[in-house]
Amino acid sequence: MNAPVTSSIRHLPASDADKSGAGDEMRLGIKARAAHDIGAVIARPEDPGLIAGVEIDLGTIWPDDRGFFTELFRLGELTGAQAMTRDFGPETQISAALSYAGAIKAVHYHRRQTDVWAPLRGQFQMALFDLRVDSPTFGRVNTLYGGEWRPWRVRIPAGVGHGYKVLGTEPGMMIYATNRHYDPADEGRIAYDDSGLNYDWELQHK
Repeated sequence: MNAPVTSSIRHLPASDADKSGAGDEMRLGIKARAAHDIGAVIARPEDPGLIAGVEIDLGTIWPDDRGFFTELFRLGELTGAQAMTRDFGPETQISAALSYAGAIKAVHYHRRQTDVWAPLRGQFQMALFDLRVDSPTFGRVNTLYGGEWRPWRVRIPAGVGHGYKVLGTEPGMMIYATNRHYDPADEGRIAYDDSGLNYDWELQHK
């Protein structure tokens, strides 16, 4: 059953591909939130508050006296902890973004692209927004904390808005895989301080 559409929903414009009839016509919108907060804080992969379709792998770090080793993605792996990129094909792109402490990069969304994030250096506050009007969790907001201390891998499906803030005093390095090459026509953006999302990027525990 589709989620009801009310006046509290601000619809997001279709991409160029959708306008031409080549897209999947995914309906996206912002469901206005009254609360100025960070939504549900996700503490474990099976958390019941997780947005539908978002997946978390705990990640593993193997340290020794030389430093540490960790795996990020195994393309084509169908089962187990490395299945986060299970359906990624030849258009897979792996990228890296270094952001300075305190930087906010938000909010992006896609109609076709799936992301898998691996925060590798520093600590991140990752914010997710279910923009899919027909999703059972439409309008839900999640916050995940990850990085060196919690090496989560996070799979973000198309239609889920995403952004992050680098915490602490050191830069953060985010490695991420996408199932498609970069396509500006599929790159949607919403202001980090959008009044409908109403997300609180300020320090929570003072």
